[in-house]
Amino acid sequence: MMKRAGVAILGLGVVGGGTYKILTEHREFYRRTQNVDISVESVLVRNKQRALDLGVPEENVAGSIAEVIANPNVDIVVECIGGVEAAKDYVLAALNEGKSVVTSNKELVCKYSHELERAARRNGCGLYFEASCVGGVPVIRTLLDGVQSNQISGLMGIINGTTNYILTKMTEEGGEYAAALAEAQKLGYAEADPANDVEGVDAAYKLAILASLAFHTKVPYAKVYREGISSVEQTDIAYGKQLGYTLKLLAIGKHTERGVEARVHPVFIRNSHPLASVRDAYNAVYLTGDCMDDIMLYGRGAGALPTGSAVVSDVIYAATHSEIRYSTYRNTAGADRETKFVSDFASAYYIRLSAEDRTGALAKVTGILAKYGVSVMELIQKRDAGGTEDPMPVVIVTHGTTENCIRGAVSRINASGVASVKALIRVEA
Repeated sequence: MMKRAGVAILGLGVVGGGTYKILTEHREFYRRTQNVDISVESVLVRNKQRALDLGVPEENVAGSIAEVIANPNVDIVVECIGGVEAAKDYVLAALNEGKSVVTSNKELVCKYSHELERAARRNGCGLYFEASCVGGVPVIRTLLDGVQSNQISGLMGIINGTTNYILTKMTEEGGEYAAALAEAQKLGYAEADPANDVEGVDAAYKLAILASLAFHTKVPYAKVYREGISSVEQTDIAYGKQLGYTLKLLAIGKHTERGVEARVHPVFIRNSHPLASVRDAYNAVYLTGDCMDDIMLYGRGAGALPTGSAVVSDVIYAATHSEIRYSTYRNTAGADRETKFVSDFASAYYIRLSAEDRTGALAKVTGILAKYGVSVMELIQKRDAGGTEDPMPVVIVTHGTTENCIRGAVSRINASGVASVKALIRVEA
């Protein structure tokens, strides 16, 4: 017997519009391949004309969330309005009415997933959020269903397409950050106010979700260390090329005996690493498990149809599974107190500094590094051909050390009077 499910879509922007298009155009396909008949029974949108232009029957355009959740034909509510406060109220209203919810809202899931999941459990309905992270790449389903036999020790990913596009342009065309950002805005990859993307906020929300699922604990957003790419200079990208590195904004999660690391920041990775080849606005997530070793998921991280496909995959899952599945969070308020978080990260480091072009200057710099337990792996020194006293650029790549050690060494170098640090970038294998 064919299953049936009625869907309401809240918001018909990029993701909501893509979701509506997929559900309506693929309805017969899902009947044939998934044995389920999914119909869009209601939409809630500020601009009614937008709904009508997309082909929504006028009688299916709701005037309020109360009207949506009171509709007996609606089984699943899809939240695509964005923001937090109104979205949270709408999602809770749907869950408390016993309707399963699918959301693409990363900030909502990051900040309130535990509260929402408690409401879902209490009312016997589902909460699904595949589309909240990495667009059309099924990383959440992979973590929940695909690699659950593993203890995941690490995840590393390019999970913001805007920043990856900007860094790709800077790397391949040699331009500066401002020009690459302007191009991203022109193409629609970056908003007029790009701060959430370029300062790593978007990636930090996603990492908090992914690390929580991967490590079976609660990783609050406040525990994610964050740096953006707005201060990245072409000089450092060029030096990185000489050293065999590619610069990426990476989201990194590690689960070790010391505790959980969660951080978003620019990283130099070896050109041979699979993530180094991820270009333009594409995303990828690299997972390390104790049984499977390493796997990488790759694809489009945003857009109407890629993200809409992730939303619809959750809708199909909710419609075809009688057993309700929840995430693997510890659903307790004290989960964050039970987990030890590491802020003194272990990494190698790229240091670019200006040193006085005089005898003993470089020796003093390396001596300071040694005092902090930092050993030099590679060094590039561009001495002025004219032999002037102008500061000369020096690039150092260290062996593995800790954040506290490198910060202490940098502070001492800047106070030494013989050199000043111009850039500090972490290096991952």
